[in-house]
Amino acid sequence: MDTLEKLKDGLEYNKGVITSEQAHLLGITNERMSAFAHANQIEKVARGIYVGPNTFVDEMYIAQLTKTKMIYSHETALHLHDLTDRDPLKYSVTVPSGYNSKTLLRQKFDVFSISQELLGLGKIECKTMYGNYVRCYNLERTICDMIRSKSRVDQALLPDALKRYVQREDKDLNSLMEMAEAFKIAKTIRLYMEVLL
Repeated sequence: MDTLEKLKDGLEYNKGVITSEQAHLLGITNERMSAFAHANQIEKVARGIYVGPNTFVDEMYIAQLTKTKMIYSHETALHLHDLTDRDPLKYSVTVPSGYNSKTLLRQKFDVFSISQELLGLGKIECKTMYGNYVRCYNLERTICDMIRSKSRVDQALLPDALKRYVQREDKDLNSLMEMAEAFKIAKTIRLYMEVLL
């Protein structure tokens, strides 16, 4: 199998996206990837990330490939979980405290930071509208994040998100209360739930 065929197979397997690391595993060098890009057989969309011809670029997925420590959160997680109809104007992400967020801020991300111990709490993978999986927070963590970050998020989204949450079959009220305890907002969450349930 020649190099171009390997590249096409890699692109097909990865839904039109391939990283330099994935290409190396297929035996394709950086020089060959650059040559394919110059010949318009692939397009470089970020450092070490390429897409095939006629591939729609899933910005959420591409951003996550380049920023491995970020997790989609807050308004963006609401959107991924269908807890709002509003498309996010910019992506909200959470990173560990001390993380250098300059690049993310330059790229117009809304960046939240949290201690390493709480960073992974409620982390799951969600499917984007283009079928790629990205790291985000689960329903319960998203609700807690929206409440505890009320000064930085659009509070108009919260009532509808809470109503949608309590109507969901996959909600986990025990998990919600455990997370609320971890974030020290249990009393607030209880008040909301008493009104809605």
